Order: sequence, then C-alpha cells, then structure tokens
Amino acid sequence: MTNPLTTLPRRAARWSATHPWRAIGAWFLLVVVAVALAALVPTAETEDADYRHGDSGRAAELVAAAGLDGPDTENVLVTADGVLDPAAADAAAAAVVTALTPLEGVAAVAGPQWSPDRSALLVPVQLARDDDGSGRGALADRVLDAVAGVQDAHPDVEVRATGDATLDAAIDERVGDDLAAAEGISLPITLVLMLVAFGALVAAGLPVLLAVTSVAATIGILAPISHLVPAESTVTSMVVLIGMAVGVDYSLFYLKREREERLAGHSTLEAVDIAAQTSGHSILVSGGAVIASMTGLFLMGDATFNSLAVGSIIVVGVAVLGSVTVLPALLAKLGRWVDRPRVPLLWRLNARIGRGGLSTRILAPVVRRPGVALLLSGLVVAALALPALGLRVHAGNLDTLPASVPEVQTMREVAAAFPSEGTVVDVVVGSDDDAVARALTSLERAAVATGDFTATGEAPSTARGTTVLHLGLPYEESDERVDDAVRALRADLVPAAFDGTDAEVVVGGDAAVSLDTADRFGGRLPLVVGFVLLLTFLMMLVTFRSVVVAALSTVLNLASVGVAFGFLVLVFQHGWGSGLLDFTNPGFVIDWLPLFVLVVLVGLSMDYHVFVVSRIREHVSAGLPTRVAVQRGIADTAGVVTSAAAVMVSVFAIFATLSMLEMKMMGVGLSAAILLDATLVRLVMLPAALVLLGERAWWPVRPRPVVPPPAAPLDWETGEVRPAPEPERQPV
Repeated sequence: MTNPLTTLPRRAARWSATHPWRAIGAWFLLVVVAVALAALVPTAETEDADYRHGDSGRAAELVAAAGLDGPDTENVLVTADGVLDPAAADAAAAAVVTALTPLEGVAAVAGPQWSPDRSALLVPVQLARDDDGSGRGALADRVLDAVAGVQDAHPDVEVRATGDATLDAAIDERVGDDLAAAEGISLPITLVLMLVAFGALVAAGLPVLLAVTSVAATIGILAPISHLVPAESTVTSMVVLIGMAVGVDYSLFYLKREREERLAGHSTLEAVDIAAQTSGHSILVSGGAVIASMTGLFLMGDATFNSLAVGSIIVVGVAVLGSVTVLPALLAKLGRWVDRPRVPLLWRLNARIGRGGLSTRILAPVVRRPGVALLLSGLVVAALALPALGLRVHAGNLDTLPASVPEVQTMREVAAAFPSEGTVVDVVVGSDDDAVARALTSLERAAVATGDFTATGEAPSTARGTTVLHLGLPYEESDERVDDAVRALRADLVPAAFDGTDAEVVVGGDAAVSLDTADRFGGRLPLVVGFVLLLTFLMMLVTFRSVVVAALSTVLNLASVGVAFGFLVLVFQHGWGSGLLDFTNPGFVIDWLPLFVLVVLVGLSMDYHVFVVSRIREHVSAGLPTRVAVQRGIADTAGVVTSAAAVMVSVFAIFATLSMLEMKMMGVGLSAAILLDATLVRLVMLPAALVLLGERAWWPVRPRPVVPPPAAPLDWETGEVRPAPEPERQPV
C-alpha cells in the first residue's frame, strides 16, 4: 500500500522541479496576496469579554450589564525626593487639574487625594469611553505632554502620569521595540549559522528566505481569520518565533539531503527526488507533529490559546508547503549554483568536519555502554526536571512588567501609596435591596477583621439591580496570601454574610481573575499533556509502524518538557541567573506559558527526532543490525540536527534577552530545553535506548529491505532510461 506521506512530497517536488517558474511564481503570489490582506483587512483583536471564566468572569458580566464597569482612568502622582511639601504638592495638583480638564478625551478630573501617610498626592482622571481603543495612543501622548508641562513649572516636586492609556501605550511601544530588536538580531544570526552549515551564500540564504516569506504570508493570512478567531496581542511574536524555527529547519533538512545525494553522483533532479522521498517525508511528519501538538491548545477554551494555536498551525502549514514546493523548484533551477558563492574558510571547514564530527565521538561510548549512558543521562534529566514539581503559576501583573518603563514604576508607587488603587477584589451581588446592603456591611466588617482585607473607603456602587463592594488587600498582587484570602472570602466570609438571602453573590476583580485562571490551567494541564502525548504517539506509530519507537518518542518528549518546566522554576521562581538576564524575580511563572512551552517544545523537538529516526530506519530497512543502523543514522544526521538545534536555540535565546518578562520566560524555557533535548536526550538517551532494545525496537514489524535506486534512472520528462551521470567534482 502506498504511503501518502511519501508520495505527496515526491509528487509535489517532481512537479515543482519540472515547472520551477510556475512553482516560484505561485509562492511569490501567495506571499504578495497574504501581505496585501494584512494591509486591506483590519485584524480583529480579542476583547475583555473573551477572557471571562469562572466566578470572576460571572462577576465581570454582572458589572458590565449594570454599567458599573467604569471608563478607563489615568492617575497623576505628585511626590517628592524626600519630604513632600504640602503647599508645593497642592499647587502642582491644581496645575494638573487645570492642564488636563480641557484635553480631548478627558471626561472629568477629580479633586486631589492625599495618601494616608501624606507622602503622595493623587489626581484621578476619568477618560472618555473609547470602545475600540483607536484613540488611546494619541490621548496618552496628550496626557504625558500636559503632565510634562506641569513638571517643568513645578520643579520642586515630581509629577508623573500612569493609567489605562499611558501604561498601555508604553507597554505596546516596548513590545514593539522588543520584537523589532529580536527580528533584527535573529535574521543575521540565523544567516551566520546557515553559512557555517553550508559554507555557501546561496545555500545559506534559501532557508532564511523560506522562513521569512512563511512568516510574512502567515501574518497576512491571520488578518481575515482573526474575524473568526480573534487575534491575541502576542500572536505575531509567536508566529515569528515558531515560523523562523520551523521554516529554517525544514529547508535545512531538505537542502542537506539534496546536496548529499548530488555529491553522491545523482543529477540535480534525482537528488531532489530522493530528498523528497526522505526529507520531504520527514518534513510532513514533523509538521504534522507540530500541528497536532498545537491543537492541544484548543482544549483550554481560552481566547489566548485559541489565537496562539491558530497562528502556530498556519505558520507551520505554510512552512511545510513551501518546503515541498518552492524549495524543490529553487533547487532544480539553481542546480550546482546553490553552492555558490563559496566562503573559502567556511567551505573547507564544512568539508573537513566530515560526517558526524563531535557527535560521533560522543556516540561511541554510548553505543559501547548503552545501559550506563542511559542511566547517567536519565539521572541528569530527572535532576533538572525535579524543580518542576514546585511550579507556581500566576497571571502577569505589575511585577512582571519591566521596571525600566516609567509608567510601570509610577503605577507601582501609586499601588503602594493608595491601597484602593492596589490589589482589590470585587464582591458583586445580583440584587440591590436593603438586605444586601446590610449583608455587605457585615461582610466588609468581617473581612477587615481577618487582617487579609482593608476597607477602601468607598461605599458600595449600585445600578440596575446589581451592587458592587470593593475590598482592598494589604499584599502585593503576586503574594500567595492573596489567593488564600480570595478562597476564604468565597468559601467562608461571603456565605456567612449572605446566609438567609437568595441573592447571587460572586467575587471578581484582578486577584480573583488570577486565581480562577491558575485553577483553570492547573485543572486542564493534565488533559492537554495527555492529549498532546497521545497524538504524537499515534503519529509516530503510523509513521514508523513500531509501538516501541512511538512509546520511546513519547517518553523522551515528556522528559524534555520536564526539563523545560524545571528551568522555568529555577530561573523565575528561585531567581537563578536573574542578574545575568536583568530581571527581578517574580516568584512565579506567568500562567499561560507552561502550556505553550509544552506544545511548542513537543512539536519542535519532533523535527529532528523524526529526521534522525527516519535515517536510522532507512539503514534498518537496508538490512543493517539496529546497533550499526543507530551509529550510521546518528552520524548521517548529526550535522543537520546540530544546525537545526542551533537555529532554534539562538532564536529562542534572543527572546530571553528582551525586556518583557513573558518573552524572557518563553525564551529561557525553550532554548534551554531544546539545547538539552538535541544533545543529551536525542544524542545519548535515544541511541542508548535503541541499542539496548535492539531488534525489539521495531516491534511488531521490522522495516522491510528497500530496493536501491537503479543504476540507470528514468528521465523525468521522457520516461526513458538513461545512463547514470558522472559524479560532480567538488573542491577540497
């Protein structure tokens, strides 16, 4: 029975190689049309309502329906470097009121409020409603300009603004700068790595070209799709991250095999054909593994994960499509010119490294003592994964925003000086009668008495049959005591206060949202892990027709995920390397990252895993014993795997240097785990396990011997048999 995973890439390659200009033109048209879509179709972004879950989500619904969700606000903070002079502070605050009141987009400016210890003065500013947020950037600039003018006129105090408009604008600007820096650095680094891998400019440029065009096409395609699945703000960075990794890797696999076969004496078309049967097959399986992993994100039923899943699936699909169509066309058109112009030093270095290089020397003792190698490597992986048992997740907050952003630092000072502006929970009641008012009074008194809550000084708000009471907490938002306090409020204080009433009472607010999100992720994490591992197991089973290989692949994936989580805990919960990476240890991992790292790591690590196991299986199919097949397969693929892993690690490591902490977490977790996965896991644990298993590794069906290609291959165009070509001469 014909395997479609083998025939599809071969047919695509044959058509593309014999019709190169059509294939290249079609790819170019796809990219142009996609980019045009991005310019013509506005992207539909996620809204607040898309993130509502649990009791906190219900609380947000009640508040929104009653119109109690106030408009965006800004806060202007007046402080001093030392003791704040009341007269100077009052004068500056009055100037702020005068400067901001007439601004377009400002609905009202409240009177100045002193902090309890009179160390700061706050001027609350209510902004006009802007449903689509289109004018927030310009409004932020107007507010900052006005505040800067007040600061210039009152140099004896510090006058700073922060809030919904200015803080969002500052973070958006920082994210944009970070992504621009990452893209600017990743491209030259990737090109340098490809130069080292190939020693020729054209060969090095092809993988980068495919990756860049795949990313560009995906971003364009996402614009209309966002009207079906709204786009989350971080989806573009994920597309760049994953698109560069898989786009380069797939091209690398294909190009390396085509080059190897061409150097073995095959013509360019024959080399492309063989690469399509082997590397093309691996690319389809690898792409399928990534896509299968990403579908696990849909199980969360969360707007963020839905958006990330769609973006990741599309960019992988586009990269696979380009690898099996336009890449063969380019290789067929370029022929031997793909190895031009050569970089003399790198070309000779690449030729002298030979097959296997360092990996062959590492592999020798592994094959000689597989049991010892597997035991020692397993202990190292277990030690690195052990900290993952203490993983703590929490929603991103002020602690995870860069302190170097002035508006972030100002917001932290506002939260510290004014409890009502800090960590707050909302008790939302679906009623507004006298019994509710009495119950809320009793609840506030009981909550404050516990020491876990503070009175904000605000009376409960009532509208359209809904009442809201705000309670402050004397802790930082990321403090573990916040979660305990919210749980106690829901389980004990609220039921006791509302005993005897039939009103609907739910607890919301940022602290409750964080708790509900963490509980949701924790509850569904085992489901997603099981789903992803089961899908990859089934894909490996169908691909290699071996239960043992499929099970081994799943176990190795689980080990790599454990290492990734372990690194996240060590670095971001315990602060290892915080000085080197320039961040303040938050004591937790941002809630959405573990799941995303899980599916990305499982998907991407399957790239070179499938490539390596496929080559080993080729040798087994040729009749070699498993021990010899493992040695040759690892040696054949070592250079490609090293280059592929180097690209992934370098791209992800760049994200670890960015200022946004969520980008750092993702970069650290993925780069460290892939580095270990490509070396210790796939270079030691995989071959050691296969050698120990021997022929049992291919149970229940050992791969059948394959018929070698004929000495006089068929001409693709005429179907006639022709003599085999002379091997191409290559310089030493």
